[in-house]
Amino acid sequence: MAASSPPKMAMGNPRENLLAVFLKSRRARLDPAAFGFDSTRRRTAGLRREEVAQRAHVSATWYTWLEQGRGGAPSADVLDRISRALALTAAEREHLFLLARNRLPEVAYQEVAGVTPQLQRVLDSLVASPAIVKTCDWDIIAWNRAATLVLTDYAVLTPGERNILRLLFCNPAVRARMPHWEADARRAVATFRLESARAGADGKARGLVEELSESSAEFAAMWSDHDVLKYGEGTKYVEHPQAGTISLEYSSFAVDDAPDLGLVIYTPSTAVDLQRIQSLTAG
Repeated sequence: MAASSPPKMAMGNPRENLLAVFLKSRRARLDPAAFGFDSTRRRTAGLRREEVAQRAHVSATWYTWLEQGRGGAPSADVLDRISRALALTAAEREHLFLLARNRLPEVAYQEVAGVTPQLQRVLDSLVASPAIVKTCDWDIIAWNRAATLVLTDYAVLTPGERNILRLLFCNPAVRARMPHWEADARRAVATFRLESARAGADGKARGLVEELSESSAEFAAMWSDHDVLKYGEGTKYVEHPQAGTISLEYSSFAVDDAPDLGLVIYTPSTAVDLQRIQSLTAG
């Protein structure tokens, strides 16, 4: 990047000063030898500014201005290069974008195969509340015993079958246990549209949408409505073959450090519903 004069900016802007301080702190923690630079005869710890600039493929002068609080708002591409040059973590990269552009970076979808042991223990501690963890493309990757007994025995399904939309539209047994199937299905389709787009998973979602559109005319019709909803909170009814009708209030939560995962907890709506679930989990 050529540099002839510093980009204009207000020197007293606190956000820009915070950016300069953050860049300096991340540069100072790096070991020059780990990046192939001579570590001898250095007056200060970390990489030199020109070394960061070299790694980021920007001019040393422009990067110096940025650390002095004189470089305007860098582009997303430049921030990505600086992030790699400074070996930032995912959290540090987000912080860099917030300081430099006042918004988070574009989402880069990453497929998740499972949950941590700690999160699984959280699920298992919910004895009378079915709970699942789903990805942004609605694959169920973790669940507890209450979910197995009340909702579906996910362990007997293949990983490909553990998709909420496939269960809704392609599994007659699951559909038969949903007295309000159409309303639930419409809400699921609308929420899936929003979550897959937000997570940047459009490519993978497209394949699932094409598959379900071919196998289910009902899904194709609902998808063509282009409705969009947040998962949020609501009520789900399950027609259980042993316990009868169970009413569940559900709430969804983002999983910290894994924003593409959603934790959904189903709580018995009434004391009667709790007793019905306890009759199933007591065995």
